[in-house]
Amino acid sequence: MKQRRNLLAAAAATALATALTLGLPTSAQAQNYKSEYRMSLVVGTAFPWGKGGEIWADKVRQKTNGRINIKLYPGVSLIQGDQTREFSALRQGVIDMAIGSTINWSPQVKQLNLFSLPFLMPDYAAIDALTQGDVGKEIFKILDKAGVVPLAWGENGYRELTNSKHAVKTPADMKGLKIRIVGSPLFIDTFTALGANPTQMSWADAQPAFASGAVDGQENPMSIFTAAKLQNVGQKYLTMWGYVADPLVFVVNKDVWNSWTPADREAVRQAAIEAGKEEIAIARKGMIEPGQPLLKEIEGMGVTVTHLTPQEREAFVKVTRPIYDKWKPQVGTDLVNMAEKAIAARKK
Repeated sequence: MKQRRNLLAAAAATALATALTLGLPTSAQAQNYKSEYRMSLVVGTAFPWGKGGEIWADKVRQKTNGRINIKLYPGVSLIQGDQTREFSALRQGVIDMAIGSTINWSPQVKQLNLFSLPFLMPDYAAIDALTQGDVGKEIFKILDKAGVVPLAWGENGYRELTNSKHAVKTPADMKGLKIRIVGSPLFIDTFTALGANPTQMSWADAQPAFASGAVDGQENPMSIFTAAKLQNVGQKYLTMWGYVADPLVFVVNKDVWNSWTPADREAVRQAAIEAGKEEIAIARKGMIEPGQPLLKEIEGMGVTVTHLTPQEREAFVKVTRPIYDKWKPQVGTDLVNMAEKAIAARKK
C-alpha cells in the first residue's frame, strides 16, 4: 500500500514537473483560468479594427490549445457603449482584454494625446516610426504603469473629414459645421480653432445623428466610412487632410495576465503581435496602393473627394498650430520632442 502511495506521489510529481516545464497550467492554475475572456471593441468584424480582435482571439485559441477562449464584445457593450470609459473598465477588471483606440483612452492616459496632435504625422512611415520605435516602447511603459499590459500595436487609420453640406478646401469652409467628435478635449480645441462646432458623441449615437441631420459631419478612417456606409447617411463630401491618425493598442488586464502561465502569456503576446501586423495591413488596404483604389470606390458611391494641395493643407496646419503648442506640455514635451525627431529621421 505504501509502495503504491509512493508510486502515485512520484507520478504526480512527474506530471507537475512536466506541466511546469512545458508551461502548461497545473490543476491549481487551471482552476484560475476563466471559461471565457471578454474582449472589448468599439466596432464589429466588418471593420479592420474588429477583424483584428477576431484574428487575435483565433490565434490565442490555437496557440494555447483552447485553454484561453476569448469572446468579442463590439460596440463597447460591456460599458453600455461609452467608449471613453473603456480604459477605466479594463483596469477595474470589468473588461479582460481590449484593442483600444489611443483617442478613447487619452482622457485617462494623457500621453496618448500624442497621436492626436494636429498634423504631427504626415504619412504612414511617420506612424510606423512612432509605434514601432522608441516612442512606442515609451508609451507601453506608461500604459504598464497605468495598470494594464500592452502587447502590440494595431491601427484604425488616418482620420479624414466628411460632411453633408459642401466641399471643404480651406479652414473658412469649416465655419459653423457641426462635426461629431470623440469625447476628447484636444479634439474640441482643434475643431473650435478651425471654426467648426464640435459635438461630442459616442459612435453608437453618431450614425442616427448623421441620418437625422443633427450633426453635419465627422472625421474617421476610410475603412470606417466604407464599412459603416456613411455615404448613405448624407456624408457626401470627403476631404483628405490626414490631420491625425489613430493607432490601436492590444492590451490585457493585469490580474488576468498574472493568472496565466508564462508560456500562455507569451502565446497571447505573440498572437497579439501577429494579429496587429495583419490588422494594420487590412486597415491600409486600398490607401497605400498606387491610385488609392479605396478612394476611387468611394467616389463611385457619389461622394465628392477633395485632395488638398500642400499649400491648402498648410493653411489648416497654421490655424491649428497654437493647439499643438498648447497641448505639447500636457502630452509631455520630452515625448513630443522624441516623436518629432523620430518622424524627421523616418525612412520614406
